[in-house]
Amino acid sequence: MSGSSRAERLAALLQEQGLDQLLVGDLVRPGDSAPDAISNLRWLTGFSGTSGLAIVGAEDRVFLTDFRYVQRAQREVATEFDRATAERELLAGAVERLRGRVGYDDAHTSVKNLRKLEQLTPEGVELVAVGGLVERLRRRKDADELRTIAEAAGLADQVYGWVFDRGVVGRTEREIMLDAHQRIRELGADDPSFPAIVAAGENSALPHHGSSQREVGTGELLLIDMGAAVDGYCSDCTRTVAAGEIDDEARAVYELVRSAQAMALEAIRAGVDARDADSTARDPIARAGHGEHFGHGLGHGVGLEVHEAPRLSQRSDQTLEVGDVVTVEPGIYLPGRFGVRIEDLVTVTEDGCRNFSNFPKELRVVA
Repeated sequence: MSGSSRAERLAALLQEQGLDQLLVGDLVRPGDSAPDAISNLRWLTGFSGTSGLAIVGAEDRVFLTDFRYVQRAQREVATEFDRATAERELLAGAVERLRGRVGYDDAHTSVKNLRKLEQLTPEGVELVAVGGLVERLRRRKDADELRTIAEAAGLADQVYGWVFDRGVVGRTEREIMLDAHQRIRELGADDPSFPAIVAAGENSALPHHGSSQREVGTGELLLIDMGAAVDGYCSDCTRTVAAGEIDDEARAVYELVRSAQAMALEAIRAGVDARDADSTARDPIARAGHGEHFGHGLGHGVGLEVHEAPRLSQRSDQTLEVGDVVTVEPGIYLPGRFGVRIEDLVTVTEDGCRNFSNFPKELRVVA
């Protein structure tokens, strides 16, 4: 992890914002919630625990944790940070080190903890509500992050091949999900990056179906959406296959989604509006009469969280940048019948994108 360069980049951003320091960590319910805040702390310091606070400024690099995580902090936290142990609670330990205009992330601070912070803050310190500063820097992945995400995506590719080679007909969605989770771990991942979605037949028309005890039947579509986490970084990929021979309509919908995804992949590059990228896949699906059956955005950012900036949708006002890692996942969902989604994970480059998801997308018939 490039801890020093990340802290320096954040300190430079604080100077632009007129801030002397920034508190980074979970001030909602420390140690138990706010995954974005925990990911911010991990990105900045390397700490993978759930109870920590960092103070960053032009000359400040302080990391605080409680006694439970002292040894972990010694192993994980970037050496440029002075490590301290909070005797009571992290906020009480942090305020002693605050000075000037101090930013805190209002999206990751509860009302209770804000009041406590205000009560504890010494005179002469001004608290400033700022949000998304670390996320702004997290969005552009560096070379180490891209290598780790590529590794996570490669593991998912391997698991797809393993699952389909074993066969799916007659197995329950949940059996397939649990086997995939176990295989992901066996191949060296930390964990699945999220609970895999395994959706057969009519369940494939539910974009976020929870894998059930339904058995996969012959002559229906099977949708699997899964990813792996490696060193905290996530992957995300979806493939839809035929469990035996399927009818012409299902094949036509599959090919429409595959074609729309191919057009979207061609459109992805730095400088493209996220909304326009979404339209590249949405417009042909709408022209084919399935506009109302594609209800979610084209994609989302992936990194330490499986859903982060940027968002590719009609509601997005963002522009794609070099180093973004995003999903490209158009879908068509026919309620009560079947659904098709094809999802790749890519990183944005100056003149296109690099695709991390290499499992084939031609319609595969699986026994």
